[in-house]
Order: sequence, then C-alpha cells, then structure tokens
Amino acid sequence: MRTWKLTLEYDGTKYRGWQEQRNARTVMGELRTALEAFFGGEVDLHGSGRTDAGVHAIAQVAHVRSKTTARRHPDQIRRVLNDKLPADIVVTAVEEAPNAFHARHDAVSRTYVYQISTRKSAFSKKYVWWIKDSLDVPVMARAARMIEGRHDFHCFRAVDPSKPDESSLVVVESAAIETEDDLIVFRITASHFLWRMVRRLAGVLVRLGLGEITMEDFERLLAARTDPKLDVAAWTAPSSGLFLESVSYRRS
Repeated sequence: MRTWKLTLEYDGTKYRGWQEQRNARTVMGELRTALEAFFGGEVDLHGSGRTDAGVHAIAQVAHVRSKTTARRHPDQIRRVLNDKLPADIVVTAVEEAPNAFHARHDAVSRTYVYQISTRKSAFSKKYVWWIKDSLDVPVMARAARMIEGRHDFHCFRAVDPSKPDESSLVVVESAAIETEDDLIVFRITASHFLWRMVRRLAGVLVRLGLGEITMEDFERLLAARTDPKLDVAAWTAPSSGLFLESVSYRRS
C-alpha cells in the first residue's frame, strides 16, 4: 500500500461539487476515474473537505492510497493525471505521504476567499459576484474583523443532512475584507467551516455594505440570535465567487 498527497486546482462551474454523487458530475468523481485508470484498479480517495456545486479551488488537497507495490514517481503521477483529467481540473503537485496521512483529518485550517466585483466584466462572470450598487467597504471590513475568534455560527449555517448533530461553534483564525482594483475580497481562515457558512457570511456582509441591515443586526446574528426580519438563507451569496484558497497541515 502506498499513499500520495495531491494538490489540485479546479473551476467548479460545471460540477456538482467535490463530493461524489450518483448521476452527477463531480470533481472527485473525475479524479477517481483518472486515478483508477493510472493505477489499474480501485483506489482509496479522500479530500480535505467538500466544496459545493459551482465553488472553485485554488489548492484543494486530497490523498490517494493504492495497493500497488510498484514505485511511482510523483511527477509521473501528476503528468499522467493531467493528461487524463478535463481541462478545468489540474493536479498542481503530487508527493509521497505516510500511510497514516489523511487529507481531511490531518488538516489544521482552511482558507476561503470570496470575490465581489464592483463592475461588470466580460471575462470573470464565473468567478465573482457582481454587485451593481455602491458598497460601504469600510463598514464591511469592520464587520469582517468581528468574525475572528470563537463564535456560534448558528445563524450562518445550513443544516447538513450528513451531520445533523454538528456543533455550530467555530474558531475563526482570521477574517478580513481587502480591495484589489475592481474586486472586494473577503478572506477567512478557520479550523473548519459549516455548510454554506462562508457564502452566508459574504451575503450578510454585502447586505451590510448596501445599508440594508445595520451593524446591530450583524452583531445580533454573530451572537446567534435569530430574527425573522433577517433572512440569512435568502441572502446566501452565489457559489461563483467562492474559492478554497489553501489547506494547512502541521509540519512533521
């Protein structure tokens, strides 16, 4: 048995997310097909976490285990996989890993970025959320900083049927709003994320920036106090602007 750590980038536009599903095209499904063709049999494959339909990745991490006893050079694996994968999925790095390595369980933090465009673009529609109206970026930035720390994100989660008893407490290491030309970028790092948490945070920050809710409303949501006037689910940001930017591991 041998184990390899894979790093991938992908455009999630045409996929129903990372996780394999019946009768749906997924990133993991495409990767498994390419891996099993390369190794000539079944493999054990896991990712660092799920990305939803339409969500992209700059550096998703996965591990693959194969029963092969033959030595395979990591660069050979990378080159062959990229020949077999669709153009919108790319393996950027392959390295041998200990057999105990697990892409999800061993990860200590994940970073996501959400991109908001302040102008219409002919080229980046699939990768941003275009907001036509003016946004109060300083107010959004102030609210983003408040997300840091340990909070109950009950108001920002969608119930995950696969984890009905999952705690809504999350420790956020960093959260910030940055501007890059015509982009407003929301970047957040945490040990883990709840289903749709980042997209709902982004959606609420935009509502705040538009002046449709107040800072007091935002503080109420961050304190896990529900309010029927604050329809966070309806404000979920589109998947197009969301990227898994990186996954961090402890150094051995």
